[in-house]
Amino acid sequence: MFLADYTLNNPDTLTKYKTAAQISHKVLGAVSGWCVEGAKVLSLCQRGDKLLEEEIAKVYKGKKISKGISHPTTVSPSSYITPYTPLSTDTEEAATALKANQPVKIQLGAQIDGLGTIVCDTILVESDQTKNAEISGRVADLMLATYYANELLLRLMIPPGLLASGTEEEKKKAAAEKRPTQMKITQMLETVVRSYDCSLVEGTTSWLFERNEIEGKKKIVLNPPDKEGRADGVSEMGDVWGVEMGVSLGAGKVKTIDQRPTLHRRTVITYQLKRPSSRQTLSEIVKKFGNFPFSLRQLDDERAAKVGVVECVRSNVLRQYEVVTDKDSAPVARLLTTIAITKNGLIRLSAPPPLDISRYKTDKKITDEQILKILEQPTARSTGAKGKNKKKKKKAAKKAADDDEDSSSEEE
Repeated sequence: MFLADYTLNNPDTLTKYKTAAQISHKVLGAVSGWCVEGAKVLSLCQRGDKLLEEEIAKVYKGKKISKGISHPTTVSPSSYITPYTPLSTDTEEAATALKANQPVKIQLGAQIDGLGTIVCDTILVESDQTKNAEISGRVADLMLATYYANELLLRLMIPPGLLASGTEEEKKKAAAEKRPTQMKITQMLETVVRSYDCSLVEGTTSWLFERNEIEGKKKIVLNPPDKEGRADGVSEMGDVWGVEMGVSLGAGKVKTIDQRPTLHRRTVITYQLKRPSSRQTLSEIVKKFGNFPFSLRQLDDERAAKVGVVECVRSNVLRQYEVVTDKDSAPVARLLTTIAITKNGLIRLSAPPPLDISRYKTDKKITDEQILKILEQPTARSTGAKGKNKKKKKKAAKKAADDDEDSSSEEE
């Protein structure tokens, strides 16, 4: 019996990931452009999903492989931490609109043959007066803290010695270096965000991605709320991860609020559902979404879905994602990057666009020498176009350490 190879050793696997990522990037860019003052969150989510479906339909035509949305479009205002996707049948939430100058988290994704990429970016909702203007104050601190913490975490995902150069002995020595524990990773990231008077969001989790699975066998938990929340996942060559960063202008504590959970996902548990409406809802979910997350608004009959999922959640056939916000109602920024770790280093399959640092002004900066040194390191081995990319390796560290004028002049 022939077994398909879905590891990164198979070039087709990486091609499928990259195709899904291209779709995710295109739709993320479109939704970001639609996020203006007064825009309805529900409308943004609906338009994002429609565009995802249109773009997915254009690829792998006629091929007998599954393809679809790996994460529905969600738009989470200011203090919301978890992906937020309101329903048209919940009148009050359906009226939720974006406000000027607030950070908004956009998350979405596509999958080809069960190989999913998910991306999340935080943008600022701009008014006509603030468009393309300089950004300062606490929101600038938040955006910069999130950007640099994410860059540090991505570099810490690279296995020791993978990008080492020199003699064979030097490479072996680099590969034998002890990796930082998850507690140490949290401490290093806290050093970054505290440089900007921010906090890591507790329980921020990065997961190993597998085929038809976005919460695999390994995970990394930042700032775990208790000992039970700790994890010991270690990234390795050949892995695909969803790397998440969450930063708050408050203390980083979270709370579950009293709003209907609208985002769900199948579990591996099987159960003989008793209600016909529950069985019908589950059947539609399996057919449309497989094991990937979905919003109730994506089902054919939203009102029936709200009833049908009740027994599914109670019997643990479905997992519901509670609506979680910052405990202090402080603004929160999140980033999520799908990465592949290859022999040449880290590939950002689907990633938020680089932050235009020249727009953000603050008197705060990172001073820790160890962290600045790590930020200088490249995330991948150069395989071509060296002249064009030569100056980019140390860009993140230089911008973190320099003052505002210096960071502006360094922008290409």
